Amino acid sequence: MACLLETPIRMSVLSEVTASSRHYVDRLFDPDPQKVLQGVIDMKNAVIGNNKQKANLIVLGAVPRLLYLLQQETSSTELKTECAVVLGSLAMGTENNVKSLLDCHIIPALLQGLLSPDLKFIEACLRCLRTIFTSPVTPEELLYTDATVIPHLMALLSRSRYTQEYICQIFSHCCKGPDHQTILFNHGAVQNIAHLLTSVSYKVRMQALKCFSVLAFENPQVSMTLVNVLVDGELLPQIFVKMLQRDKPIEMQLTSAKCLTYMCRAGAIRTDDNCIVLKTLPCLVRMCSKERLLEERVEGAETLAYLIEPDVELQRIASITDHLIAMLADYFKYPSSVSAITDIKRLDHDLKHAHELRQAAFKLYASLGANDEDIRKKIIETENMMDRIVTGLSESSVKVRLAAVRCLHSLSRSVQQLRTSFQDHAVWKPLMKVLQNAPDEILVVASSMLCNLLLEFSPSKEPILESGAVELLCGLTQSENPALRVNGIWALMNMAFQAEQKIKADILRSLSTEQLFRLLSDSDLNVLMKTLGLLRNLLSTRPHIDKIMSTHGKQIMQAVTLILEGEHNIEVKEQTLCILANIADGTTAKELIMTNDDILQKIKYYMGKDGTAAVPGVMGTPWAPASIPHLC
Repeated sequence: MACLLETPIRMSVLSEVTASSRHYVDRLFDPDPQKVLQGVIDMKNAVIGNNKQKANLIVLGAVPRLLYLLQQETSSTELKTECAVVLGSLAMGTENNVKSLLDCHIIPALLQGLLSPDLKFIEACLRCLRTIFTSPVTPEELLYTDATVIPHLMALLSRSRYTQEYICQIFSHCCKGPDHQTILFNHGAVQNIAHLLTSVSYKVRMQALKCFSVLAFENPQVSMTLVNVLVDGELLPQIFVKMLQRDKPIEMQLTSAKCLTYMCRAGAIRTDDNCIVLKTLPCLVRMCSKERLLEERVEGAETLAYLIEPDVELQRIASITDHLIAMLADYFKYPSSVSAITDIKRLDHDLKHAHELRQAAFKLYASLGANDEDIRKKIIETENMMDRIVTGLSESSVKVRLAAVRCLHSLSRSVQQLRTSFQDHAVWKPLMKVLQNAPDEILVVASSMLCNLLLEFSPSKEPILESGAVELLCGLTQSENPALRVNGIWALMNMAFQAEQKIKADILRSLSTEQLFRLLSDSDLNVLMKTLGLLRNLLSTRPHIDKIMSTHGKQIMQAVTLILEGEHNIEVKEQTLCILANIADGTTAKELIMTNDDILQKIKYYMGKDGTAAVPGVMGTPWAPASIPHLC
C-alpha cells in the first residue's frame, strides 16, 4: 500500500527533494544484497538528526521498501536489523512521519519481527515499536489487536535489559484504562515486572516503576496484589518508599510517590500509614518547591491533590507542611521577570506551559480546601487568590478553567466565605458567564457551585436570580447528563426555599409541569429526590401552597399518586408524604386531599407502616417542614 503524507505537506516537501535523497532510495532496489545493506547503513547515517532528510525519504517511498526488506525471508539478519533501525529513526522525526509509517502498516511488520530468534533484531524492532507507541498519534489499541502479542512481549522481558526497558515503556504508554490494565494483569505483568525494580539498569528500574503507576491507577485489584508482592524478600511498598528518598533522581521519587498514592486511593494502603503520612505526602510537597522544574512542580501538585482529595486529615497535614499554601502562590508568578532560567529553550518551553502550573495549583487548592474551614480561610487570604481564581474562569485553556471552577466550588462550601469574599469579588458574574457556553465537564462543577451561591444566606442569590438563572437551570434539567439534571434541580430547590411567590411562579412556568413529570419519572434516584425536594419548597407557606395548588393542583396530585403507587424506596415515599403534609397545611389546598379517596387510603396505609411519615392537617400530626437546602 502506498504511504503518503497529507497533500499540503507532501507538496512542500517534494519541492525540496534532492538528488542525494533519490540516490538513497534507488540503492534499496540494487540486485546485489551487499550494496542494499550498505545503502541502508548509509541511509541510517544520513537521517540521524535530519528531519528534512527523513521527510524526503518518506515521500520518495523508502518506507514500503524498507518494510519489504525487513519481512523478506531471504534478507540477512543484519539487513533486517538495519532496516528496523532506519525505520525507528524515521519515527523519531515529526508526527507526520509516524502517521506515514502507520499508514504503511509498520506495527504488524515489527511485531512479526519479534518472532525472530536473533536478539539484536528483536531489540531493533522493539526500539522502533517503542518510538511509535510513545507518539501521541498512535492508537494504543494497536497493541491489543492480536491476542498473542502481550504474552509474547511478557516472554521477551527476560531476554536483555534492552527488551526490558523497551517493553515496559510500551506497556506504560499503552495502558489507558481498566480494560488494558486487566489484559496486562491477567498476562502476569505484576510478576514479570516486579523483579525489574532491582535491575542494575536505572532505565529498566524507571520504566518498571512507570508500569506499576499506570497499572495501579484507580485499580483496586492490581493495587491489592502489589501490596503483597515480595521482591528479594522485601514488600513492594517498601521498595517504593526507598525510591522516594531524597538521594534518588527526582523522576524516580515522583513516580514512586505516584505508585504509593494510587495504591492508597485504591484502598490497598491506609491513609494513616506511615509510608503515606511520613514519606509520600512530604515527597510530593517537596516537588512543589520553586527549585523544581515546571514539569516536576505540575506533576507533584496534581498527584498530591489526588492523594489528599478524600481525606480530611491528609488535607490538614499537607496544609501545614513546608508552607504549602503560600508555596503554591508562586505557581501564578512563573516565570517571573527575574527568572533564574538562563537556558533560552527552557524559558521558551516554560512560557508555553505556564498555564499547566496554574491548573495544578487550582487543583491542589481545591483538594486542600475540600473540608476544613480554617484551610479555606488560609487559601482565600493568600495574596490575590480570589482575583486569580476569577481570572482563571476566563482563561483560554479549558483545563485551567475547569480547575479554577473546581477550586471555587471547593471554597464555596464555606458559609462564611459565601457571605464575604464571594460577595466582595462578585464571583457570580464570571460564573454565570461560564455557565452560558461551556463543555459538560465544566458545566457540572460550575452548576454545583451555583447551588451553593443560591442558598438563602448567600448575598449572591438576588443578583443571580435577576440575571436569568431560572431559565438556565430549567434548561439544565433537560440535559442528557444525569449530573447536570441533578445540579439543575438541586439549584432550583435551593432557590425555592423560603422564596417569594413570584420566584416560585417563575420556576413553575419555566420548568413546566410536563418537565416536572419527566423528572419525577427519572431513572436517576438523585434527580427524583431533588425534584421532590423542589416540590416541598414550592409548597411551603400557606398562601403560596393555596396559590400553586389552585393552578397546578391536579398535576401535582397525579404526580404524588404516581410515586406512592410506584416501586420506590422508603426515602422517596417519605419525601412524597411530606409533600402531602405541606399541601394539607394549605387553607383551600387541603381539599384536594380530603376529596381524594385514593390518596386518603394511601395515607391510612402508610400510617400503619413503621418509620414513615403521616400527614398533618388530616390525621393531626405536626406539619412537615420544607426541604432544607444544603451545600453541594
